[in-house]
Amino acid sequence: MMKKLLLFATLLINISLWAQELKPTATMALLKVLVVDDKNKPQAGQVINFTSLKDGKEWSGTTNAEGKFSMLIPPAQKYKVKYRIFTITYNDLVMDMPAAAGPYTYEYTITASPPRTFTLDNVFFDSGKSTLRAESNKELNELAEFMSLKKTLVIEIAGHTDNVGTSDANQKLSEDRANAVKQYLQKKGITADRVKAKGYGDTQPVADNGSAEGKQKNRRTEVRILSE
Repeated sequence: MMKKLLLFATLLINISLWAQELKPTATMALLKVLVVDDKNKPQAGQVINFTSLKDGKEWSGTTNAEGKFSMLIPPAQKYKVKYRIFTITYNDLVMDMPAAAGPYTYEYTITASPPRTFTLDNVFFDSGKSTLRAESNKELNELAEFMSLKKTLVIEIAGHTDNVGTSDANQKLSEDRANAVKQYLQKKGITADRVKAKGYGDTQPVADNGSAEGKQKNRRTEVRILSE
């Protein structure tokens, strides 16, 4: 047993040393990535993907508590940069890795600012009920995955309805729907203390309830960041 423990400790030390000694080579540049928000706060648990525009090969890394990661990547290429905030995928950035004579290190900063309030556009319920429909799973799974990486993120699930029916009935329906989303996230491993569920009924419309389109916009489920 002691030998196994010693071997395990040695492996950890070797892995740690290897990570610290990551250096550029003649064929691979050392890419140092930093992800911050618009207030320059490091964004931990952010997965960044780089896809070569030359051959389509992909590289990815996940930021640590300091919003950083490093990896080796072929130089002198352009890369499509992709990352996700909640359930929205952003891929409008292109990183141009310069050519250089010999090994070099390239530092790249991404500003990724999560919105404070975000509507889950693809979360659906049975009419007049709080039963989640199967087509909601994809977006809720993405939200759960995002939260599993953002270990300190605390959110509110806010339920909203249109003005059809009584205010009391709408209030209860919005609460039940918010709780249904919370329960789904809990089943995916997100602890209850990280998800607050609250219903607002028909008190916070974002569109005119006088039209079918407006009613549809008002029947929504929002995510609100409470703390990071």
